[in-house]
Amino acid sequence: MLRQGLDIRIGQTLSMTPQLQQAIRLLQLSAIELQEEIQQALEENPLLELQENSDESGPEDSAGPAAADRELDADPVADLNADADYPEPDTALSSDIPDDLNLDADWGEVYDLRTAGASDGDADNQGFLENQGEGEEDLQAHLLWQVRMSNLGDTDRQVAEAIVLSLDNAGYLVDSLTDIRAGLPPEYELEPEAITAVLKYIQSLDPAGVGARDLRECLLLQLRRLPESVLQLKTLRLVDQHLDLLEKRDYKELKKRLKMDQDTLEAAITLLRTLDPKPGSRYSGARTDYITPDVYVRKFRGEWVVSLNQQLSPQLLVNQHYADLIGKVRGSADNQYLKNNLQQARWLIRSLESRNSTILSVAKTIVDRQRAFMQYGEQAMKPLILRDIAEELDMHESTISRVTTNKYMLTPRGIFEFKYFFSSQLETDTGSGCSSTAIRAMIRQLITAENSRSPLSDSQLTRLLKAEGINVARRTVAKYRESMDIPASHDRKSLVTS
Repeated sequence: MLRQGLDIRIGQTLSMTPQLQQAIRLLQLSAIELQEEIQQALEENPLLELQENSDESGPEDSAGPAAADRELDADPVADLNADADYPEPDTALSSDIPDDLNLDADWGEVYDLRTAGASDGDADNQGFLENQGEGEEDLQAHLLWQVRMSNLGDTDRQVAEAIVLSLDNAGYLVDSLTDIRAGLPPEYELEPEAITAVLKYIQSLDPAGVGARDLRECLLLQLRRLPESVLQLKTLRLVDQHLDLLEKRDYKELKKRLKMDQDTLEAAITLLRTLDPKPGSRYSGARTDYITPDVYVRKFRGEWVVSLNQQLSPQLLVNQHYADLIGKVRGSADNQYLKNNLQQARWLIRSLESRNSTILSVAKTIVDRQRAFMQYGEQAMKPLILRDIAEELDMHESTISRVTTNKYMLTPRGIFEFKYFFSSQLETDTGSGCSSTAIRAMIRQLITAENSRSPLSDSQLTRLLKAEGINVARRTVAKYRESMDIPASHDRKSLVTS
């Protein structure tokens, strides 16, 4: 039997205010996206401005530990003031803002990221936005420019443009010549030979191999542009007549049919490896986003020091001139406009400070856990999972996951995404754990040192790892090998003498 009634319950729920949503959204932005966000805010909010000469030190900073750290300033990467925590906001600025932004909120409630494009703002305020990828010329534009710069007649030019528009991103012709001919205007009554002749012209353009209808034709087009030699002619014959045997790696039959000795066949295959099976791929037309490190890691005075890349998040200030006008302007609408923008400016500054503080804390904890990697490389990588960092920093795992996505640290061993330092644990004979990253590194090292004429099988790799005290199944070795794009042993096998 159903009863209707009212119950009073006391509980706590998280209110996803716009300000909290902004703080969470800024935290998960990549460096490039953050720069666009800041640029757009500077353009839209008159209460925001960039701090001038924010990198200059005051007289009081000329001595002490901070001054010692500035000995590294000769190299921008070496700006490693470990004690330079992000400054606390001004009291007046944050009087109505909570001290701790709860960044462990439900990420699914956050608004979608805005895709803001760079614009032509004040040149003095755009120094930190210069590391932006620009759109590269795509393949079709590159070929059409060559067609239009040629001395083709009007009809042939129209046919050439139709062929160019029928190429895929790799540079291959995806439409048949019959279909291309049918798609031309009715007044172009061309014979099939005329279409074929224009295709030959397209195949003579840059890059070499473009306009091919299959891999065989693509390789032949590139080989025919090479200076004529005995090796070039034999390689042409290999591709033209026996590409199927090459794909099967049937080297013994190849030598028999082509009447080649061992050295000549090896030289021909080496020549083939210099060719590009996808000649159009270099003209992707996609914007290039350069990886910019969010933090720098360097060993200084015997300690691993982590510092933020301050150029990615320049110091923002409230424009005091406009702030002073609040309460003085006569129009209530103007006064409300200034108040709203002041509040938005304060929240953005506070959110940026929280973002920087969180990223720096996570980076420092990762580096502290992976000091052996910093010193010795991949084989010394320690097992690490999100929970380890979350528990140490008293954060939720989902927060750590998003902080470590699209964030990069520059180390003496290269630039790595934060997520690179997380890996599962496998037990060893000694009872200690070994990270999957370290095992991958060991597998790669064993394969690099193998006899190329008798490569190591997955079973042999498993036995060698066991000899080092690492018990790992053969199928796990195979999975790790495949994840590193390393072929199986029979595919790695070099040419063998018959």
